[in-house]
Amino acid sequence: MILKGSQRASGQNLAAHLMNVADNEHLRVHELRGFTADDLRGAFKEAEAISRGTKCQQYLFSLSLSPPEGASVSTEAFEETIDRIERRLGLDEQPRAIVLHEKEGRAHAHCVWSRIDAETMTARPMAFFKNKLIAVSRELYLEHGWNMPRGLESSALRDPTNFTLAEWQQAKRQGIDPRELKAAVQDCWKRSDAQKPLERALEERGLFLARGDKRGFVVLDHQGEVYALPRLLDLKTKEVRERLGDGDKLRSVDETKQMIAQRMTPALRRHVEESKERFRERSAVLGQYKAEMTQAHRKGRIDLDERQSLQRDIETRERASMLPRGMRGLWTRITGEYQRTRREHERDAEATRLRHAAERQALIEKQREERAALQERFRELRKAEAERRLELRSEIGRFLRLSRDHQNARRERGAELSGGLALRLER
Repeated sequence: MILKGSQRASGQNLAAHLMNVADNEHLRVHELRGFTADDLRGAFKEAEAISRGTKCQQYLFSLSLSPPEGASVSTEAFEETIDRIERRLGLDEQPRAIVLHEKEGRAHAHCVWSRIDAETMTARPMAFFKNKLIAVSRELYLEHGWNMPRGLESSALRDPTNFTLAEWQQAKRQGIDPRELKAAVQDCWKRSDAQKPLERALEERGLFLARGDKRGFVVLDHQGEVYALPRLLDLKTKEVRERLGDGDKLRSVDETKQMIAQRMTPALRRHVEESKERFRERSAVLGQYKAEMTQAHRKGRIDLDERQSLQRDIETRERASMLPRGMRGLWTRITGEYQRTRREHERDAEATRLRHAAERQALIEKQREERAALQERFRELRKAEAERRLELRSEIGRFLRLSRDHQNARRERGAELSGGLALRLER
């Protein structure tokens, strides 16, 4: 289970993010412990108000828990993991909120603690929390028998195509998979030992090397979007310059955009747009299936909750009616019979709670199986689109390379012609 934690402020922004139903198919505030408020915004407002009595700015600790794809993790398993992390991080008995999400058929959880100890009015220290979370994550992978990511086995084995949030958002705006882009650029870098070979390798992928601001190197795609080359390679600017030189002879970003605009023919632009349009149409069909399935699943859970709530109320009234009243009730209290009956009722109530939890988990698992089948169709569609887009980029790269070679040949013929004329004039 991947664990990501951070100290933070802005509790209202965090509450809005956690309660975003647009990005999550299912959402449930599972627990609010240690707060007076009964909603997430109110709880985080309480934490912020208490923090103002201290010098602490980052008064919350936010944790996300993401199980591996295909793993079935119950609500109880999330609770046990959160309790373990709470003890490991020194956040015992601190006010906390647990929110359960389901997105694309996968369940994940969020837990947010208040760091402020109300008795001492100090913030709980969070020293080395990343190392502690990594240790817990390794333990969970081993205990559940999940395949451990290479990055958890050793920090040196982390996926080189990992990307930052800024990179993801930039690529998302352009409809480009950032992992695909980073992998392509890194592959070109491995196959090139100088500036010219790198330019040729990038153009074969429909990408272009240019001179950025402050003498840096950038890469542009066929749409003119600019990416920092060192960031794509996970290298320092100094390391890039050692191989490519100062880059003074490269085109500027504006010149490169102009060149791309001139070379991109209307036909190629149409091919790219048609590919995007086909993908949007097919995605829309699956998206409609997804919306209908999500609504049906939400209704199923609401109906189950209402049915279980009604059953709890009926059983509670039945148990209450069985307790003796009046003089007989007083006598049963004296003899201890009342206490025995009450303990039996508490056991019955706990059995009902466990039965209802099992029923809810069974419904969730059934719905996840249905959602997983639909998600596989999404995955196949995205894979096919990625392959089609890579093919289009290769076509664009070949066209641009041919166009460049044609222009070079014309310049060479022009130079030869000028030389011949000069010779004839000298005679």
